[in-house]
Amino acid sequence: MRILGLIPARGGSKGIPGKNIKLLGGYPLLKYTIDSANRSEYLSRLIISSDDQSIIEVAKSLNLEVPFVRPKGLAEDATPTITVLKHALNFFSANGEYYDAVCLLQPTTPFRGEGLIDEAIEKFKKGDYDSLISVRQIPLEFNPHWAFEDHGGTLKMATGEGNPIARRQKLPKAYHRDGAIYLTKSDVILKNDSLFGNKIGYVDTTHQDYVNLDTIEDWIKAEDILKNRN
Repeated sequence: MRILGLIPARGGSKGIPGKNIKLLGGYPLLKYTIDSANRSEYLSRLIISSDDQSIIEVAKSLNLEVPFVRPKGLAEDATPTITVLKHALNFFSANGEYYDAVCLLQPTTPFRGEGLIDEAIEKFKKGDYDSLISVRQIPLEFNPHWAFEDHGGTLKMATGEGNPIARRQKLPKAYHRDGAIYLTKSDVILKNDSLFGNKIGYVDTTHQDYVNLDTIEDWIKAEDILKNRN
């Protein structure tokens, strides 16, 4: 299986200006994801998709391949991720190069456990999933079977059930995406216009270091994680 590793890194970040190349622990943020991807045995090729020349120059200095410059129209705040993946796949297919799947690795989730990418790819292959994502378990108190939605001033169960599950021991495990890994078959991306498809696998990263960098507070948390590691 040929798998394209793709790191999306556009310019114009507002919450943390220049975050993709901002120094975290003395290194550009990009480096953490590049290092994790370079340790993978299963990625056929690793590239960056970026519109920003400063990011591109840093990526090149870190020996990351830059096969194209992403069009500015595909680097807006509202640009869907699926559009970025389709652009990359179409670029390569126009040059006679094809991939069975794409492994999206967001630099804003920099801490991936040792071997996590290959663990995900192995499970993806064995399960013949449309996609596979990394997830973390939702604390029981936030489980969707205990969550309510506002319907015109009255509450209804978010799951559509009549009543919440009475005992916490009966609650099924629930997960949220952590953003570290998205693996999707190319056909699902190109033909179904989907990042997920119908059959979604997962790897559980609940017990690994985690931060999703969106605000300055998130950045401070990432620095604290590095300090604790050292």
